[in-house]
Amino acid sequence: MDAADIHIRAVATALPGPGIDNATLAKRFGMPAAFEQWIDVFVGTRIRHFAVDLDTGEVRSSLADLAAEAGARALAAAGLEPSDVDLIVMATSSPDALMPATVNVVADRLGIDRISTYQLQSGCTGAVQALDVAAQLLRGGRHSVALVIGGDTCAKHLDVTVDGAALPPAEQINGVLFGDGAGAAVLTTRPSPGAPVLRHAFVELAGLGRAPGQIVNWTGRAARDTGEPIVSEDYKAIEESVPVLAAEALDRLLDELDWKETEVDYLLPPQLSGRMTEKITARLDAPHAREVSCVADIGNTGNALPFFQLELALPRMAAGDRAAGVAIESSKWIKAAYAVERQL
Repeated sequence: MDAADIHIRAVATALPGPGIDNATLAKRFGMPAAFEQWIDVFVGTRIRHFAVDLDTGEVRSSLADLAAEAGARALAAAGLEPSDVDLIVMATSSPDALMPATVNVVADRLGIDRISTYQLQSGCTGAVQALDVAAQLLRGGRHSVALVIGGDTCAKHLDVTVDGAALPPAEQINGVLFGDGAGAAVLTTRPSPGAPVLRHAFVELAGLGRAPGQIVNWTGRAARDTGEPIVSEDYKAIEESVPVLAAEALDRLLDELDWKETEVDYLLPPQLSGRMTEKITARLDAPHAREVSCVADIGNTGNALPFFQLELALPRMAAGDRAAGVAIESSKWIKAAYAVERQL
């Protein structure tokens, strides 16, 4: 068996609180009935989970809470102890604090010390970046077991006192698209017969000269009265560009692996929203692949989403099955993809 193979021993996820449906969301923020219908028809996301209580504004879960929960579940599913881990790589666009890095808080929660830890600051492609970085470090020979984590929480940006009807559309859309969550995978170079293998991952910046499709600002005291929105999104630009970038990412992935489109058994497409995922998948050339999507039922959880997809896909994969995952980040237009194959 090739010692350079990166085996996926287990994947696990965590969500905060109860699911919030569209009717509850519209009512809580004083939106008209037409708003709920608009979410159903044009966004297509039915449920999302928030780390903040919509009635009280109390933060129920930090990102570290969710990430530690997902990490502990993944290690237990892999049959490993925290002491077996010698590398943690975490991706997030919404760390709990600038310092200490959330990855180190998670390590402390899990009882892990004296290992290498890395935190990547990125949006929806961050999970693929984390998988790629961890795989490369594992192949380098200095590490043998990596805990790879992706997660995001919007609690710090969600003002439960706001009048939703008074917000501009670029801010309203974020309230229905996104949810909170975390996911984790255990990767290892140790022989694991029958385990799925991470065959390839790549990340490519494609935003030269292009305006960002999404902006999330820091909210320090010096900037709190600027009047700028904390989160804004050019949904039209995203709607136009993401399907094209996703198709390019899948094509590159298959070319680099020398896989044919017909050899993809499972397709894990970008998870922006229910409707956007439908549009994206229609552009992806994988005619026999079974789609694995979950965004309509949990919201766009950012860096956690690929782990939710893998958690669904891996148990379904038979020996020899191949899965292709694609992620697109609209903040400065990044495309990423990864491939998983169940060993014979």
